[in-house]
This record gives sequence, C-alpha cells and structure tokens, in this order.
Amino acid sequence: MINTDHDPTRPASLPPPPTTILCVSSYFKGNDFLKQARREGCRVILLTLESLLGKPWAREDIDEIFGMPTLNDRRAVVNAVSYLARTREIERVAPLDDYDVELAAHLREHLRIPGMGETTARYFRDKLAMRARAKDRSIPVPDFVHVLNDERVRRFLRTVPAPWLLKPRSEAASLGIKKLDREEDALRVIEELGDDRSRYLLERMIPGEFFHVDSIVSEKRIVFAEAHQYRTSLFEVVNQGGPSATQTIDRSSDLWREIIDMNERVIEHMGLVRGVTHIEYVRSAEDGRIYFIEAAARVGGSHTADVVEAATGINLWREWAKVEIAQGERPYVLPPRRYDYGGLVLSLSRQEHPDMSAYTDPEIVWRTPEKPHHAGLIVRADNPARVRELVEDYAVRFVGDFTAVLPPPTQATA
Repeated sequence: MINTDHDPTRPASLPPPPTTILCVSSYFKGNDFLKQARREGCRVILLTLESLLGKPWAREDIDEIFGMPTLNDRRAVVNAVSYLARTREIERVAPLDDYDVELAAHLREHLRIPGMGETTARYFRDKLAMRARAKDRSIPVPDFVHVLNDERVRRFLRTVPAPWLLKPRSEAASLGIKKLDREEDALRVIEELGDDRSRYLLERMIPGEFFHVDSIVSEKRIVFAEAHQYRTSLFEVVNQGGPSATQTIDRSSDLWREIIDMNERVIEHMGLVRGVTHIEYVRSAEDGRIYFIEAAARVGGSHTADVVEAATGINLWREWAKVEIAQGERPYVLPPRRYDYGGLVLSLSRQEHPDMSAYTDPEIVWRTPEKPHHAGLIVRADNPARVRELVEDYAVRFVGDFTAVLPPPTQATA
C-alpha cells in the first residue's frame, strides 16, 4: 500500500481557497466595498438588478456579476442564489443598500451562512420594530402607535399633540412619510391605506435639531463613531426642497458626549454584533432631550461616507467590508484616524453641469463627481466653528446659485 501522506509529488500543504462573498445591491453603490473585498483576497460575486448592469461597477474587482428583473421576489432570489451555490461555495453575504438588509439576512439564514440574521435585521429596517425595542429598553423615542387597531389609533390622536408623521415601516430615508395636523385627516389617510395600513406607524413629530451617528461595530464593541448635525431635517429637505447639509459636532461638547452615549445604548439593545450603522436622533426643542429616531445597518447615503472620510480618514465602505469578511474569526483593527471636522452641502441643481468655480475656499476637499443636476461640496478644518461658518454660507449661496426643487420622490433614487 502506498502511503500518500508522504507522496513527494503532492505539495506539503494547500493554501485555503479564497472566501467567496455575495454582495447584493438594489442600487448602484458600494464600489469601495467591492474593491476592499478583493483586497482581502475574496472571490466577489455581485447580484443586482438587470437595469443596473450597465452602471460603472468596479468590474476589475468583481469575479462574476448577475442581474435579476427584481430583487423583491424573495423566492426567486433564494432560488437563483441557491442555484449559484451548487457550484460556488458562498461563505459571506453582504447587502450594499438599505433595501437589501433583510434580503441578505434571509439568504444567510437559508444558506446557513454567518452574519446578521432576520430578527436583528428587522431592528434596523422595520421602524415599528426598532421603536418598540427602544421603548422596551427605556430608550427615549417619540410617542408612536402601530396603525392597526382603530381604538388605539383614535386614542393616540386624541392624547398625543399634533403634528404627526405617518411612516411606512420599511422604506428608507424620508420616503412615503406624510405630515398630518388634524385627527380627521389622519383617520381618512389611514383608511385609504386599506390592507396596507398594518405596514405603517403614526408618530409624534418632534421639532428640534437632527443628528446622525455613523459607527463601526466589531464583536459588539463600537470601535468608531462620528456624530454629525443636520442643518435641517431630511424630511424638510425631501418635502420642501433646498440644500441638505451636515457637519461634525464639536467633540469637546456636552452634546457630542450625550449623543455618543445614546448611540452606544441603541446599538447594544438592537443586538448588533458587527457591521456599520447609520442612526438618527433628534434633540427636542421642547424638553432638550435626545430621542432615537431610526437605525440602519449600512453606510449612510447622500455622501455621508465621504464627509466622514474627509474628517477622519476612515472609509466606512472599506472598513465594513473588512468586518463582514472577518465575521469575528480574526480580530478587526481600526486604521489610524484623524480628528478633523467635516461639513457637507449638497443640492439638486437647475443646471445640468453647475459651475462651482466661485467656491474657492482652501478648506474644500471634495466636489460632486460628474453627476448631472447635482452640486455639492465637502469642507475640512481643525476647527468646528470654521466648518459651521462655511456650511451655513454655502447652503445659503446654493439656493441662489443652483438649487432646484422637485416634487418629493415616491421611491428611492440612490
């Protein structure tokens, strides 16, 4: 009998095959994630929509790309991915967009792949689930009610001061949200929802200042968190028009510490083990308290990652890829970071190719890529007051120079 353990024709040891990661995206985004996955030595598969196959994906870093007519048909997607898995050992699944978080969780559980499961995913997609969880864990949230039981809805409308926001449970950003001021209007709109009403909640609209915190989490530990303040709420931008703007909060302030502490509580009680988060808060103009608004387990949109990188040097897409691929099997180490301050001003533009040559301040570190009818700038400084000054100046100037106002979108655009 030949002892094959010592066969000189066989290599002493074979290197492990590369990890295969399936990235799912309903929108064109996440090229930095795809590139980092390749740098980590992964075999990269992208599943997207047929309508997006012509977009400039980082194809040099993608081994295979597949398109489907829709990603909303969960059974069809499961069947397609399961078919791919016959000849590909898929070991990681990552969503690149908010709309894909629950789908990716479902695929992981169906294929028994490590990562966020469906229960945790709902806390980062379902606005009702995340509010109920936060309230149960004594985290302040605006008064809310599930738009399901008639008597509970009427009691809410009669005891909670207007205005109220009617919100779809699983949309992204401010899509589908309606502001209501009168009980009769609220009851009429709810009745018009028909069988869809269980997919909505009603919430007290809290006036105040709005914030977002973007974090990296590794093995339940927050290893990076940056807090920013919106100039105006996203709801106002989407429904009333005007530039959107955000800037880093002064890290020496009590406000920064209060929001960061709240963010730690939210992430802990939502049960996130690893990944990135984009979580929004409001400081009430009435009582000064910080309230949790909503959480997402993905990189923030509208160039949030760019302003974070400008201030800190940390690219959220790349770090998310590292955490997702590692899955706790090896330690994650945050790269060296900076502690500058960043600010972003972004607007739809009346001009197809807006001329921004009049904006020449040395603090400008980023300009909107060539995207028709968009104007945007990011500034960086070591002084938060200087960033605040520039953001306010640019937001006002953008209105006269560029800003176009369109009807509120009925579906996500990016």
